[in-house]
Amino acid sequence: MTGPATRLLWLLGLLTVLLGGGACPTEGEPDDDASGGDDDTSDGDDDDATGDDDTTADDCGAIPTFEDGASPTDEIHVAQDGDDEGGDGSEDAPFATIGHAASQASAGTAVRIHAGTYGGGNSLTDLAGTEDAPIWIGGAPGEARPVIEGGNEALHLTRASYVIVHDLEVRGSAHNGINSDDGGEYANESAAHHQIFRGLFLHDVGTGGNEDCLKLSGIRHYWVLDSEFTACGGGGSGSGVDHVGCHHGLIAGNHFHDHSANGIQCKGGSEDIEIRWNRFTDAGDRSVNLGGQTDPQYFRPPLSDTESNAEARDIRVVANVIEGSETALAFVGCVGCAAVNNTIVDPDQWLFRILQESVSGDTYEFEPCADNQVINNLVSYDRSLLSTYEDINIGPNTAPESFSFAHNLWYAHDDPAASTPDLPVAESGAVIGEDPQLQQDRSIGASSPAAGAGTDWPGLEGDMGGMCYGSPPSIGAFEVSRSD
Repeated sequence: MTGPATRLLWLLGLLTVLLGGGACPTEGEPDDDASGGDDDTSDGDDDDATGDDDTTADDCGAIPTFEDGASPTDEIHVAQDGDDEGGDGSEDAPFATIGHAASQASAGTAVRIHAGTYGGGNSLTDLAGTEDAPIWIGGAPGEARPVIEGGNEALHLTRASYVIVHDLEVRGSAHNGINSDDGGEYANESAAHHQIFRGLFLHDVGTGGNEDCLKLSGIRHYWVLDSEFTACGGGGSGSGVDHVGCHHGLIAGNHFHDHSANGIQCKGGSEDIEIRWNRFTDAGDRSVNLGGQTDPQYFRPPLSDTESNAEARDIRVVANVIEGSETALAFVGCVGCAAVNNTIVDPDQWLFRILQESVSGDTYEFEPCADNQVINNLVSYDRSLLSTYEDINIGPNTAPESFSFAHNLWYAHDDPAASTPDLPVAESGAVIGEDPQLQQDRSIGASSPAAGAGTDWPGLEGDMGGMCYGSPPSIGAFEVSRSD
C-alpha cells in the first residue's frame, strides 16, 4: 500500500510536473547496506532489467516498504463535526481531534482524518506499530486531503515506530510543519524508527526564520515519498526536509520549490541517506545541503571525543532534476558522499560548493569535507550568472583534492566555448561544451551527447521515469530508451 501516484502517471504528466509542481511517484526501502530500494508504485511490469536493448520504462521504478501487503485491522475516524468526549471513533461517531484519535491507536490501526480543516499542535507520543501491523495517520480514502493549519507544529511525533503519515496538507505552522524525533534519546538507535511520510503537501511554514516543513531528528529507517514542499522558513533559513542525526533513509519522488535556505539538509551525524528522483525548483540557497553545521549536543549518535567525527557520511544524491538555487549541491563537512546522474540547470551563483562549517576544536575532531564523488551529472548553465571568481566554491579546512569527478557533461549555454569548469582535480571522461539537447521535462533523446556517455556506478538503478539505466548509463537524470 503506497501513495496513489504511479510511474505511468509520471510519464503521462511530465509537463504538468514541470509547470505545476507535481512530484515524481516513488516509494522505497532504505537499507543499512546503502543499496537503496524501490517502490511499489510501478505498474507491476517485471520486464527484464538488464539495461540492454529491451529496457522499458517501468523496470526500475518500484520501491518496497514495510507498508507493502499490510492493511488496517481497525479504524478510528476523525471529523470536523466529531466529539472527543461523546464519540467512540467510529465512522458514525467520530472523534474531533487528531491527537485524541491517535492516543487510542494501537498496532494495525488506521486513523482516518476526513476532509476539512483541523488545528495544529497535535502531539503524538510513543506510537508503536509493528512490521506486520503498522499505524496509519492520514486522509480518508477517496476524500480530499484534510488540512492541518496553525499551531507551532501540525504534528509532533515522539519515539514513533512503524508509523505511516500520509495524504495530509499542512500550512501555517509557526515552527515546523511536521516534526518527528527520538525524544532526546540520542544514543538509542531504537528510539524512533521505521516511519513513512507520503502524499503530503507542506507549505507556508514558519515565521521567516529557521523553521522546516519536515523536521526529522534521530530517525532510522524512514521514507519521504511523493510529497510537495514549498515556502519553508525564511531569511536564508529553513528547509523542506531537515535531518539531524538520521540514518538509513530514502527521499524520493518529491517536489521542492521556492525555499529560503535548503530543499533538503542532512547534518548532525546523518548517514546512509539516498535522495532520488526528486525535482528541485529554486529550492533555496542550496537545493541539497550534504552536511551543514550542528551544535555538538545535538549529534546522533553523540560525538566521539576519541575518534574523528563528520556532519554527514554516505549521502547519495542520485537521478534528480535541480533547477535554479544559489547552488545545486553543497558538500559541507560531508565524507564519502556522492552526486550521481543528476540533471542540473542554471544555478544562480555556483555549480557546487565544498565547505567546512564544523571544525575541530579542543574537545572534538571533525574530518574535513573529503572523499566525495561527482559522477555522470549533466550540468547546463549560464556562465554569466556564476561568481566572477569561481564556478565551484571551495572553502577552507576542506580536502578538495580527495574528490573524484568523472563523466560529467558541462555545457555553458550562453558561451559553449567557456564550458570547462575549474575543478580541484582532473576529471576523466568529461563531455564539455556540447549541447545536451534537453527537452522541456529535462529528459534527453538518443542524439544527445549525454546518451550512453556515463560510467557505471554501484547502486545506480532507475532514472526519473523508472527506466533502468543502461551499461554504460546515460549522463543525467534520464536514460534513453534502447528501443528508440
